[in-house]
Amino acid sequence: MKYRPLLLSLSTGVMAWLAWPDSSFTFLIFVAWIPLLFLAAETKSSKKFFLLSYLSLLIWNVGTTWWIWNATAPGAVAAWLANSLLMCFPWLGYHILLQKKSGWLSGLSLLAFWLCFEFIHLQDWGLSWPWLTLGNVFANQIEWVQWYAVTGVAGGSLWVLLSNLLLFAYINSAINKDGKRIRFLLYCATVLLSPLIISFLIYPKQEIYGIHKKEVVIIQPNIDPYKKITSGTEQEQLGDLLTLTAQTTSNNTALVLWPETALYSRYGYNEADLQHETNLVPVFQYLNAQPHVSIFTGIESYNLLKAPTTFSRIIPGTNTHFEAYNGALLVDSKGIQGTYHKSRLVPGVETLPWFLRFLDTWFEKFGGVTAGYAKQNDRVILEEKNGFKLAPAICYESIYGDFMRQYIKKGANLLTIITNDGWWKNTPGHRQHLHYARLRAVETRSWVARSANTGISAFIDPAGNIHTPLGYNKRGTIKAAIPSVQNKLTIYVKYGDWLFQLFCAIAIIILGKSLWARFQPER
Repeated sequence: MKYRPLLLSLSTGVMAWLAWPDSSFTFLIFVAWIPLLFLAAETKSSKKFFLLSYLSLLIWNVGTTWWIWNATAPGAVAAWLANSLLMCFPWLGYHILLQKKSGWLSGLSLLAFWLCFEFIHLQDWGLSWPWLTLGNVFANQIEWVQWYAVTGVAGGSLWVLLSNLLLFAYINSAINKDGKRIRFLLYCATVLLSPLIISFLIYPKQEIYGIHKKEVVIIQPNIDPYKKITSGTEQEQLGDLLTLTAQTTSNNTALVLWPETALYSRYGYNEADLQHETNLVPVFQYLNAQPHVSIFTGIESYNLLKAPTTFSRIIPGTNTHFEAYNGALLVDSKGIQGTYHKSRLVPGVETLPWFLRFLDTWFEKFGGVTAGYAKQNDRVILEEKNGFKLAPAICYESIYGDFMRQYIKKGANLLTIITNDGWWKNTPGHRQHLHYARLRAVETRSWVARSANTGISAFIDPAGNIHTPLGYNKRGTIKAAIPSVQNKLTIYVKYGDWLFQLFCAIAIIILGKSLWARFQPER
């Protein structure tokens, strides 16, 4: 059939897109890659397969993350093109080995190469964009993947690819009538059903939700992000935050969350002298009147430096260097109890790797340029007086499982996510972001408190269930009594991305053996 390769390519892209959160067709992910597997088996030319697989992956990328365009058009195009290209390499490696090796070894290579790619993409290398890590697909079906507390999202990626490979083998066996159909059918049933059964058996019982509960309040001011950065509106925004806070807090309130960059100033606030910033006086006045309350908030801030650093810039017309931060602040009646600087910056809008810095002028950043923010490399817990030990995460950082679990391993007992998803408008982006936070709750068996400027703000329990969500484009507050003690550490918290690392080792072995075999005749 003349158009069969193109139809196979399109089928994979469309099914992967339809399976992605917040869709109800998650089950399609278990068959989405079968057309691409047929394409790999039927296409002899690596160049042709590369182009067709690129089309599949580009459809998936654009279909699931088209909303990036609302925040940054150049960043969106770059993300789609670059991410699709990177995703092609595991498939190309699989295709090359498929022409030379047995079916089972080439299948193992696909598992290894893909999981190795995802692991590398989760590292902080400048173009990290793991939004489409395959294991994220189950964020909307959290009851299926309670075992992420052991494997993290790597287990979900493995589940997806292995299921597709076995179903592909079953279909091939049925077509060829080679007598292995029943065997492959049993393999498929085992791989598809076993994780579901395990998830049901280990679903957390009520006792994991803990005792020693204390009240946490989340504020959602619902300020349009484009109006938020308008000069002269800072005090009005702060006044609204304080009004909502005063209306909701009580004598039982321990902690209040404000969203990302809630404390905004056009030039930022000087971290070395926050208590003398005139605009922030109302915050300290409120806290002095409510000494039992702590506030965790986002802030645009800076520090003046005596010497330049990797991330510093110079104030025009002076010899003074400074670092600017998309930061967070823990504050109470006694003053500043801790600060945090966003560590995982968004490619294209907050950072670019050194080899793409010549494109700086192509990428707009809200309040700066792509090399504008300094970042913090170490995970520091912010401990407040009522017993909560906060794991701070700003926006994009919450999609990194290993990043978040490091806080819990160090003793944090509450994942606090502050974000501003309004740049994307009312699109699937902010809903996907919320659901990804559910995966972090399951991996760490920790409560999540999520404050989003325009929504969706929510509490998420250790099983990944969402509580009292405050919908998109709504102004308001929510509160809940949650434990201030740490749950028992999960295997994932203790050992991190061990499954990713295992398959990276397998990928290295496969590549090593293939290269050795290639050069053997010459020897």
